Amino acid sequence: MRAEVYPFVARPLPYEYDALVPVLDAETLTFHHDKHYKTYVDNLNNALSDYPEQQKKSLPELLADITGLPAAIQTAVRNNGGGVYNHELYFDSMREPVGQEPAGALAEAIERDFGSYRQWKEQMKQAAVGKFGSGWAWLVADKDGVLSITQTSNQDVPDLKEYMPILLVDVWEHAYYLQYKNRRADYVDGWFELINWRKAGKRYEDWLEEIRPRK
Repeated sequence: MRAEVYPFVARPLPYEYDALVPVLDAETLTFHHDKHYKTYVDNLNNALSDYPEQQKKSLPELLADITGLPAAIQTAVRNNGGGVYNHELYFDSMREPVGQEPAGALAEAIERDFGSYRQWKEQMKQAAVGKFGSGWAWLVADKDGVLSITQTSNQDVPDLKEYMPILLVDVWEHAYYLQYKNRRADYVDGWFELINWRKAGKRYEDWLEEIRPRK
């Protein structure tokens, strides 16, 4: 994700609103992006409006050091900044349903760290469907390039000082309820068909390059 600073701008979707049909319909995606995500952007800007020193920081920098922020805005930045970061990665991690699978270094790492692509899907689905209440299921890489699956609640993010997010699935009800009602498992099954493995693979390869020892 590119570094940007205050004032943050709501990014357009990288595809048309109906591009993810039949997994996600246009109404669901419009409501999710134009209402929920944009509100997080607006609220984050409002929280930072009176703090010029914090306005110089990128979103990952803000989220990686919440306790270092002025106490008055810690909760607002955690909730709304996380909402911006999570949604931008979520929307950017999808594309039209085309039956992709991971390739290259990421495919090799999934095989190494989960046993197989099928086993990764099973564990990822379990994390997403089993998340109590609102939150996210993530595929992340640590500083050794090892992959793992984690959950976060609400708009929390993984420890960005230790992990690089590769992709994630939104399991807040607003991500799927208009179309799937209470059938979260069906939504997650469909989400696997939407994963943009090219972009996920690029994130992982860029991370490997970043953590590779310099000679």
